[in-house]
Amino acid sequence: MEKNNMKWINFLHLYQPANTESFNISEANEKSYKRIFRALEENENIVFTFNVAGCLIMRWEEMAEFELIKRLVSLVKKGRVEITGTAMYHPILPLIPEEEVIRQIDENEEILKKHFGSDFKPKGFFLPEMAYSPEVAKIIYSKGYKWIIVDEIIHNGKLNQLDVTKVYEDKNSGLILVPRARTESNTYVPQKIAKLLKEGKTETIITASDAELYGLRHIDHTAEFEKLLRAGGFETQSISDFISEQKDIKKIDTVAGNWNASEEEIADGQPFYVWYNRKNKIQMKLWEMQRLVYKTVYEYQDDENFKWARWHLVRGLISCNYWWASEKDFQLFSGVTWNPDEIERGISDLTRAVRSISNEKTKNIKIKVEKMAGDVRFRVWQRHWKTHWK
Repeated sequence: MEKNNMKWINFLHLYQPANTESFNISEANEKSYKRIFRALEENENIVFTFNVAGCLIMRWEEMAEFELIKRLVSLVKKGRVEITGTAMYHPILPLIPEEEVIRQIDENEEILKKHFGSDFKPKGFFLPEMAYSPEVAKIIYSKGYKWIIVDEIIHNGKLNQLDVTKVYEDKNSGLILVPRARTESNTYVPQKIAKLLKEGKTETIITASDAELYGLRHIDHTAEFEKLLRAGGFETQSISDFISEQKDIKKIDTVAGNWNASEEEIADGQPFYVWYNRKNKIQMKLWEMQRLVYKTVYEYQDDENFKWARWHLVRGLISCNYWWASEKDFQLFSGVTWNPDEIERGISDLTRAVRSISNEKTKNIKIKVEKMAGDVRFRVWQRHWKTHWK
């Protein structure tokens, strides 16, 4: 393929829930993560930026996937992969207390330092689900991060308002904003890049998607990803290197939003609609339960079982518990986002968080949480059998 001036800035998000079964992680390892690592190892001119959620690294440790971690560390040390910071357990940061945001950022930094070196500090930060709010952006900046990758909709709550080949400065926080091209990112990206190259496109394109699309959720029967990297004809860079080349970075205003928020959702004051929809009774009940559990767990930080209470709590905070109750059809690589077993997993962890506390003063709260859990479970399965089953 004849070389042109296209520059592909590719961001991949590697994540599996902390409370998922090991076989789910093994499947993602085999179908997606190892495939991506191998492709980078075999094509030394390719550089990507990764977010690897700390809870996934933790699960790799538990599953003795040390060779996989070693390969990732090697790619980072060779400058083939840039790693970002994130929140350890993948919660929706604008929807949890500020102190928990900071705890999870710190915990994620610790596991990165464990494997990449005691002085390792990423420049970039990934907001789980790209769920941006001005308040959270200020926290991230205060923690020493320089940039975040965002969806273009956070500028004025509108699509197609930004030149997504450039970066911007957030007037609110001082962070550099790297807007992904939503349309191109919501495809099987290697296929899209190959198509653009064939058409002779030469502009910069910034894509951001889940790493699991590279094999797990999208089967690439003809190995288009590997063929694309071998064929070349484009340049890649880490996001930090790309930012360092930019001049006259424009400052822009921002609003709350996420990777797939619609203009209508933002206008309606629901920037995190998929996880917090005021009309979704199951989600609202789940958030009500979560707030009580969170308050209770931290009221008893001196409890002898606090470690185990928080162990369950952070798993009850993850975005997936609310995502699978959204009943939204993204028309991407899966059907409607509804899975009663995944919702129940979150309910179970929240319940067990309070059950774990040994202090006798929590007896009445325990009973209240059990009642709330029973109510949400009933609503979930009633909805499932009446609406989604067959």
